[in-house]
Amino acid sequence: MSIRRTTKSRRGVAVAATAAVLALTVAGCGGGDDDAKAKETASSAKSSGSSTPQAGTAAGDEVDPNAKLAVVKGAGGMEYVINSVVRDGGGFVTVTGQMKNTSDKDFFSVSSWRGNEKELLAGNGDAVSGGTLVDVQGKKRYYVLRDTDGRCLCTTGVSSVDAGESVPVFMQFPAPPAGTTAVDFSLPTFATTSIKISG
Repeated sequence: MSIRRTTKSRRGVAVAATAAVLALTVAGCGGGDDDAKAKETASSAKSSGSSTPQAGTAAGDEVDPNAKLAVVKGAGGMEYVINSVVRDGGGFVTVTGQMKNTSDKDFFSVSSWRGNEKELLAGNGDAVSGGTLVDVQGKKRYYVLRDTDGRCLCTTGVSSVDAGESVPVFMQFPAPPAGTTAVDFSLPTFATTSIKISG
């Protein structure tokens, strides 16, 4: 091997080592606020008696399971506790909460929460796709969004809710105009309630 080739390979190793050191330095310097937020979230989860933090929504936001914007009563002793109603930057409103079985019997009629559109019925078994938002002032109704394959942007795979148990449930809708701050929320077999939009 020539001296010239050895020098080039040494330079390559030196450049790679310098890049690695810089990457570690940048990673070490950043994220102070994120670390504080993570510690704060962990401590609040411990103080609330929860051993695992609440999963994020489709929009990636953490949801406080203790917040109760509304409690909507439904058939069979079911309650939908709405924890957040957030306007996302992409033009969506995400409704997130806990579906709680307050009865002493397991609940199996989850299919009653589905929407009745053919496309939703075909590709969304056990989906909570029947929710709607009504902008009373704008006189417009908003249905749960779907992706290009017809799958709802909502909780799926819920076949039953055990007695006394809760399952997280979210639904995503097109956002009403920015001036609309409150909408009526409906879900089949549940009472209608007015909810405020944040964000």
